[in-house]
Amino acid sequence: MSIFTIGYEGLDIDQFIKLLKLGKVDTVVDIRELPLSRKRGFSKNGLREILQANGLGYRHIVALGCPKPIRNQYREDGDWSRYKRDFKRYLTSQRAVVAELSEIAQESHCALLCFEADYQMCHRSMVADAVHQDCGLQINHLQAAALKTNNPAQRHLALA
Repeated sequence: MSIFTIGYEGLDIDQFIKLLKLGKVDTVVDIRELPLSRKRGFSKNGLREILQANGLGYRHIVALGCPKPIRNQYREDGDWSRYKRDFKRYLTSQRAVVAELSEIAQESHCALLCFEADYQMCHRSMVADAVHQDCGLQINHLQAAALKTNNPAQRHLALA
């Protein structure tokens, strides 16, 4: 079993759904603290409806979103090392929630959702790492490049 991550930056809702289906995702776990978006279809209620219409589940876990003080500090100083350190510290206080997410991920193919296209610059990679440490699930990052190739071997690499 695996846990997936996905960011919707640069995707429209149709591309997003295609990418989820390509990864055989069953459930989207929204880990944005505030699940709001200016992009059509990506705010909590609209997203839930679109996902359900496409046979996918939706869960929002607010406790795994990045707390506002950490986000604000990063906006102010752009210090990614500090952001990672502070978010990882916060994440250690959420062990019960990580364990809950681990159970969800072991029961269905789920994808952790946030905005950023680059998982390496998003807190979802740290949440996925915490799940991996908790229960050993492999991590796969769904990326838009998977939509741009017809070659199944290259498509697999884009899901890495």
